[in-house]
Amino acid sequence: MTLGTDVAPRGDAPLRFGANYTPSKEWMHSWLDLDLDAVRRDFAGLAALGLDHVRIFPLWTVLQPNRTLIREKAVADVRAVVDVAAEFGLDASVDVIQGHLSSFDFIPSWLFTWHDKNMFTHPQALSGQVALVERLGTALADAPNFLGFTLGNEVNQFSAAVHPSPWPVSPAEAAGWLTTLLDAAERAAPGLPHVHSEYDAAWYMDGHGFVPAHATRIGAMTTVHSWIFNGTAQRYGGRSAASDRHAEYMIELSRAFATDPARPVWLQEVGAPSNCLAPEEMPDFLEATVRAAARTENLWGVTWWCSHDVARSLADYPELEYSLGLIDQEGRAKPIGERFAEVIPTLRRRVPAPARTTAIVVEVDEDDVPLSRAALSPGGAVFQAWVDACAAGQDVAFVTSRVAADPAGLAARGIDALIRPDLGTGSGVYSSNNTVVAE
Repeated sequence: MTLGTDVAPRGDAPLRFGANYTPSKEWMHSWLDLDLDAVRRDFAGLAALGLDHVRIFPLWTVLQPNRTLIREKAVADVRAVVDVAAEFGLDASVDVIQGHLSSFDFIPSWLFTWHDKNMFTHPQALSGQVALVERLGTALADAPNFLGFTLGNEVNQFSAAVHPSPWPVSPAEAAGWLTTLLDAAERAAPGLPHVHSEYDAAWYMDGHGFVPAHATRIGAMTTVHSWIFNGTAQRYGGRSAASDRHAEYMIELSRAFATDPARPVWLQEVGAPSNCLAPEEMPDFLEATVRAAARTENLWGVTWWCSHDVARSLADYPELEYSLGLIDQEGRAKPIGERFAEVIPTLRRRVPAPARTTAIVVEVDEDDVPLSRAALSPGGAVFQAWVDACAAGQDVAFVTSRVAADPAGLAARGIDALIRPDLGTGSGVYSSNNTVVAE
């Protein structure tokens, strides 16, 4: 283990840099017949880049093919991969309800078609997930390099109206699902920074059941997944300031909703998509993105998406998924991986974040749900106010309208000036453009 599992981003604690692990051999389908030698080759390449952690994605369908069948071999495989990570000085975060990856859903058969159960609300569905979290947590709790669980990768999209077969939830039901599973994680593997993750509909899609308050008040850290194919690059350009600083925008936006001003933020997913960037632009985009994120307070670390390119022998992925890796299919670091390796040593040591004494106001209701999440999305009034501030050379924060009405709350955040965007202006263009597959 290189840097330990302490979650608090103290002033002297180094920034963490890692990768979301996409196995070079057979991608996530490798969990069907795990090859630890292949895992070792992959982790050796990541360690050579100077990374200190990986985030791994065992498939729910492999772990728990029946509600009351948790496969011991599959659980042992997860522990084996965590142990192999330790061989190379890598800590390991583990997603457990997994879920959704690269446009594919991995949902066990006991949850859909003839057995359709809302995974977020059905009592049997919840009991099955709790059992899996507890079993996997028990198997990993004593691994010294285990960073804790992420509940699953962006499973909030299963509740989204745009999903082909949605399981809708209210904000209260979403909170219930999150706390039920996080409580199970704490019982099984106590004292670790267990978290959850959402794709950016929680921030940008009006009516979505998962809301910013969930991301910023439940779990040990706020996780941010930043992708510029959401309308940012399409509207402003792939190498615009809006794109280069999109992750910074989301981190700062999240801080507006956190009730704990010292809450850590983990930039858990960010990548350089080929539908927005030319190959020669990707290394510069990585460096600009990581340097901008490093300017924010309480950042725990950055985990790039992803470790290895998807093999061209695998069919039906969106085109961009084949080229997101830091390392290619032959095990060679790509230019973007080499740039990551160059940047990491310059950013490990923390430097003071710039003072942000001016804040953009996000109008919210009595439950702290934004009155217009479209206003936060690319092209919306709040997003545009951020872009304009960047263009003017300002480093700005965000506050909710409830905090803006509280002088003590503003003082506690060091805010002495406010920008109030007109929600009647701007037009959000949010959509997630990574699930389009060519016919």
